Amino acid sequence: MKKNILMIVGSMRKESFNRQLANKIKEILGDRAEVSFLEYSDIPYMNQDIESPAPNQIVRIKDEVLKADALWVITPEYNFSYPGVLKNLLDWLSRPLKENDFSSGTAVKMKKVTISGVSGKSAAGGARKKLTELLKLMKMELMETPQTGISLTSEAFKTDKMDLSQTDIDALNQQIDEFLKFIGE
Repeated sequence: MKKNILMIVGSMRKESFNRQLANKIKEILGDRAEVSFLEYSDIPYMNQDIESPAPNQIVRIKDEVLKADALWVITPEYNFSYPGVLKNLLDWLSRPLKENDFSSGTAVKMKKVTISGVSGKSAAGGARKKLTELLKLMKMELMETPQTGISLTSEAFKTDKMDLSQTDIDALNQQIDEFLKFIGE
């Protein structure tokens, strides 16, 4: 049975480079996995005043994450870290499944996950490093290597189109193959 991989794109921009990369990963995966995208642009800021009962958007998101066999986080890099919208999502996902019951676990505890990112010269290296630390802290089952980082050219910023080199495609293929093994394809 095909595994269900839920893509979490750390950029809200419709045609962001990271969304382009997520779509390319889906294309390369082909029929080897079911791929869906987590839409979370409508979630409120994490706030214990509204945590319980959880807002409907958070209930929906936790349900989607729980149903997925694995997560693939694709992040841009802002100031050598991941964006605030992604951190907000992860903060909500780190909260207990049952109200005030920290023994109930979370939607992401022991969830298998991998990371990729698109940025300028850094290839989202700072964001991927800090995200690695956070996901481990959240007790997710992280495939630390390989990760794919894509460096954008100055032309990409002018055209808003990401062109992948053969080296980039090879790196993605390697990460995909390893991740499918990791999640028990």
